[in-house]
This record gives sequence, structure tokens and C-alpha cells, in this order.
Amino acid sequence: MATMNISLPDPMRDWVEAQIKTGQYANNSDYLRDLIRKNPSNTKKLKSLQEAITQGFASGKPAKLDMQAIKQNAKQQAGLIP
Repeated sequence: MATMNISLPDPMRDWVEAQIKTGQYANNSDYLRDLIRKNPSNTKKLKSLQEAITQGFASGKPAKLDMQAIKQNAKQQAGLIP
């Protein structure tokens, strides 16, 4: 396994050490490897969220919600009313 030395500002170092103290990680390397493993998934989720936000803005002005109609529809879907 290759070795890599990194420098962190004190607040970041403190954060890493706090994560290790939770017992979820054995050491600094274990925590950083976990972050790197999760990065592609997190990047994909963030991209999807940004696309949804962009679509929302592009969809035009919001319309006023009819809460009575929403509740009625939910009750019908739940089979509480015919």
C-alpha cells in the first residue's frame, strides 16, 4: 500500500480525530479512505440534486397550493374515501 502525507489545518485535524474517537474508524487513514470511497456517490447525488433544483427554477412561477384538494386526493389514494 502506498503512503501519502497530507497537511491539514488544526480544525480539520481535530474533526478527523473526533471521528476516530467515535469508534467507527480505526485511525486517520481508515477515515480518509472511507471519505474517498464515498466521494463518487456523493458527487452523483449532488449532481442529481442540482439538476432537480435547476428544473424547478425552469418550471416557472409556483402556483398556490390547494391543501384541501391535496388532502382529499391523499385520502382517496389511501382508500379512506371512495
